[in-house]
This record gives sequence, C-alpha cells and structure tokens, in this order.
Amino acid sequence: MIGVAEAQARVLALAGVTAVETVPLAAAQGRWLARAVTARRDQPPFDAAAMDGYAVAGPGTQFQVIGSAEAGHGFAGSLAQGQALRIFTGAPVPAGADRVVMQEDVTRTGDAITLGPTDAKTNIRPRGADFAAGWAMAPRQLRANDLALLAAMNVADLPVHRRPVVAIIATGDELVMPGETPGPDQIIASNAFAIKALAEGMGAEVRLLPIARDTEPALRAVFDLAQGADLVVTIGGASVGDHDVVARLAESLGLERSFYKIAMRPGKPLMAGRLRGAAMLGLPGNPVSSIVCAHLFLLPLIRAMQGDPDPLPRPGPAVLGADTGPAGPRTHYMRATLAQGDGLPLITALPDQDSALLSVLCAADALLIRPQGDGPRHAGDRVEYLPL
Repeated sequence: MIGVAEAQARVLALAGVTAVETVPLAAAQGRWLARAVTARRDQPPFDAAAMDGYAVAGPGTQFQVIGSAEAGHGFAGSLAQGQALRIFTGAPVPAGADRVVMQEDVTRTGDAITLGPTDAKTNIRPRGADFAAGWAMAPRQLRANDLALLAAMNVADLPVHRRPVVAIIATGDELVMPGETPGPDQIIASNAFAIKALAEGMGAEVRLLPIARDTEPALRAVFDLAQGADLVVTIGGASVGDHDVVARLAESLGLERSFYKIAMRPGKPLMAGRLRGAAMLGLPGNPVSSIVCAHLFLLPLIRAMQGDPDPLPRPGPAVLGADTGPAGPRTHYMRATLAQGDGLPLITALPDQDSALLSVLCAADALLIRPQGDGPRHAGDRVEYLPL
C-alpha cells in the first residue's frame, strides 16, 4: 500500500489538461479560464458621482446651478468657479468640479444653492479606480463575481478549458437503480449519484452509464460505452475477491495501472491508471469509502484536467471537541461535525465510522484527519480537517 500523498501525486500525474474553447460570458459560470484576460476599458470610464447631490467648483457655500447630469446623460460643458451642477449617482463629473455634495447637505432656492456643514470627502469615484484598461484577470475557476467583473471589463467571450468528460460505471450484480424493485439479495445503487453530482459541481460533463453486471462480457460492453471519455470512474469491483472483475478486465483491455490500494480509511481498495487513452479511477464500492475517495482523488483530478495548478484540497486547523483513539496503520478520515470554537472551529468525530453508513456521512460536515500511526488524541488538541 502507498500513502495518501503519494497516491494523490500519482493520480494527478494521469491528468491531461483539456483543450481550450471559447464560450460566451453568459455560459462561463464554473468554467476554468485558460489564460489571462485583459480589460478593454477603465472602470469607471470617467470620474463618476458616488451619490446624488451637486457637483460644485471652488470654495465657499454659495453656488449657481447651471445644469444637470445623470447616469448615461452627462453634462456637455464644464464648471467655472462658483458654479454647480445637479448630479446623480453614476453620472460623469464635469471638468472643473472639485467635489460632489450630497443633496441632504444642500438648500436650493431657484437656481441657487447653499451648502450646509460638509466633510472633506469629494464623493467622486476617479476614472480607473476599480481597474484600468489592460488590467488582467488570471486563470481561475469563474464564479458569479468574476463574471460581473469580466462584463465590466467589456469581455464578451472567454477562453476556457473544455469540460472533461467523465464516464461513471457502477458495477455489481447486487445493484438496481432507484425506483426499481430490488430482489431479495439486492440493494439500490446510490454511490453513482453522489459521484456524478460532485464531478458536475467541479465542472465535468458526466455520462452515467448502465450498471455493469459481474461478468466480463457485461463489463466489457459498458467499458465500450465509456470510450471517448477523458476519465472513466468505476465504482466497486476493484478488490481482489473472486467476483471483483473490474481490475482483471481492465488489465485485459490494456490498463496501465498506477497503483492499487492505499493506506487510508475508509477507501483502501482504490485503483488508478490509464485505459484506452483515458485516465481511470476505480473507487471502492462502500458508499462512504467511494465518496471520501472522490473528495481526495476524483475532484483534484478533474480540477487538474481543467488547468488548476494547485488542485488538492487544503486541510484547515481545528480543535478536537472530544477524545478519540489511535488512528491505526492507515490515515483515517473520520466523519465529524464542526462547531464554533474559541478561535478555531471545534471538531468532533461522529461515534459510528462504519464505511457503509450514508446517514452518518450526511450528518457530517467535515472529515477529521487522523494521520497514519497517530496515537490517541484528547479534547483541546489541535488537529486538521477537510470540509465536506
């Protein structure tokens, strides 16, 4: 068995970065920007009023109003000393104006205004205060806020990495799909739906393939359906039991195995390699093992395929809320809950860590990381965790 860090490095070595394509801004949510994009104008593109009020020129408290300006309709002239302009938020501030005085601090009589007490603020947003033409947004996964910024930069189309295509294959005679009637020895296939949701949330295009039965012909037929995918993910059948045929068949199809089995709990029977030009990840069949491995290996792989230079999850510090026993010979990712602590979060492992219990996983909001060989820990000890 190899350690988690080495397994993650070998998985990321399988990642081939997808090609670049151009998409409209409106379709770019969650996509990975492939290269830096530069602003085509200053923002704001002119000195702009930060509030409704009066733009005034020169010192004093008495000014003559000579016109008005509003957003989208600027004043064509300039202000001389002693002149003012009625102005609204976002409107261009005319040449000659020193400041904008909020309307609540102004008394107007006809075309004359008198200023009350004011502070030293100009209430003017200078041209380029947000960003200047030529400012660059670096490659990143695009969020809603990024899209607003790109729109303000006057960028309508974006170079992004193609979504990696992920084919998911659940395996096993014991599985039936939700809504079907299981036989007396069967269970409902559940893992694939979590894996699909996680992969799509990370930007992948997912193909959920039919359940592959525990025969080589059935499994071969489903593997054939996966051709063309960037990543093939199998669930179950990767162990060494007599009925676990995934590894055997994959090897007969040319699997270049990177590793098999890692020193972690849950999730020891994890397999990775390359098959028919695609990366392959064989997840364990136990539900919790499968989902935990997806967080640690599948999601970083999908991120790397889209150009993320730092795709691994980053543990955060927390304080242990209750005593816990030794970790054992494998790194243990314990399902745990987080609570607000005095500074750092307070993390408490859930009492039942059985890797088949989805209800326990759903009650958790974090994975408490217990390093391989770590001894007993006590409440108040500093530990690390991954959020779920």
